[in-house]
Amino acid sequence: MDTFKTRISKISKNKGKTILANDYDSSIKNLESKTIQNIKKLHPYLCAIKLNFHLLLPLGSKQISKINKTAHNFGLQTIADIKLNDIGNTNRVTAETLWDLGFDALIANPIMGLDSLKNLVKFSHKNQKGIITLCHMSAPEAKLSYDMEVKMKKKQQLYQLFLEWALESRVDGIVVGATFPKIITYCKTLARKNLSIYSPGVGTQGGNAKEVISAGANYLIVGRTILNAKNPIDVAKNLQLQSFGK
Repeated sequence: MDTFKTRISKISKNKGKTILANDYDSSIKNLESKTIQNIKKLHPYLCAIKLNFHLLLPLGSKQISKINKTAHNFGLQTIADIKLNDIGNTNRVTAETLWDLGFDALIANPIMGLDSLKNLVKFSHKNQKGIITLCHMSAPEAKLSYDMEVKMKKKQQLYQLFLEWALESRVDGIVVGATFPKIITYCKTLARKNLSIYSPGVGTQGGNAKEVISAGANYLIVGRTILNAKNPIDVAKNLQLQSFGK
């Protein structure tokens, strides 16, 4: 079985670089059926679907497994966006549970520490699963924390330290917001092909798809821009074309 990084890369070559952030708020009913409907309707223009913590909580294990199975049947990878950050044993048990539910990758917070992150990556890769870590998020207030100056062996900004940890622990990818294209370029320059850049914030938060791809992002994480559109298929098609540089 291929690694997660290889699987999603192969899919993206045919379907484009868009990952649907299927992140409905609590007012939406029938989450399972709406999510499955989105997969069936939008899968030709996606390489993966991302389910956030607040979407997973109301769903049971059977529902989550069914969503993951449906996504796989339609050729998509699935990502659990839970920002995992805890002690080693908790991280391992959580990851194992998510793998049993059918997820291909999860998003973790590297603030857990380098050793814990290395152990999580090692365990996940043994199971052909992926780990994506936060580096710099897309919200404007992200600058307050991710741009914070820290000092370990040297003074640097927190996102720079997170990038170093991502490379050292051999994660599959990092999250860098589409609203910070210069930071995407910085990360891509240092990371090269050693990890992929996943970029949320296109559209609703102000990120530009073409600019982000040009800056070095490998994947676009798009939610409300697609979910709230009058014609989601048209928006997904357009993002697909932009991810192919058209």
